[in-house]
Amino acid sequence: MLCLAELFLPTAFVAFMMGLSAFAVALVSLVLPNVNLQVILWMAFSAVFILGSRRLVPKRNAKVLEDAKEAETLTEIPAGGTGRVIYQGNSWRARCADDAVAIAPSQNVIVVGREGTTLIVMPEYLLHS
Repeated sequence: MLCLAELFLPTAFVAFMMGLSAFAVALVSLVLPNVNLQVILWMAFSAVFILGSRRLVPKRNAKVLEDAKEAETLTEIPAGGTGRVIYQGNSWRARCADDAVAIAPSQNVIVVGREGTTLIVMPEYLLHS
């Protein structure tokens, strides 16, 4: 039942691995009919199978910003502070990579990184000079 549940409720192989561990315990129960031992073996096999299957599941990567994309400041970004930029059609919170540089509104900037929902930008004139 657990293996079939994986077809309808994707759980990243958790239910499937628990089902496989139940099959493994069923084979062991042919030799060791102790119910308490079967429960302990099922929990141990489930844990080992689930942790082992984590390597098979592809990791989800957060959407990575493409390197060196242009944006435009909507507000001033004071030195060491944050402001707003328009990037890919959306308004983002941004700060300058150099804490000593202030960026005026309506200036072209280059997105050089991201920290959470804050873009790290550099003025275009600094990168091209």
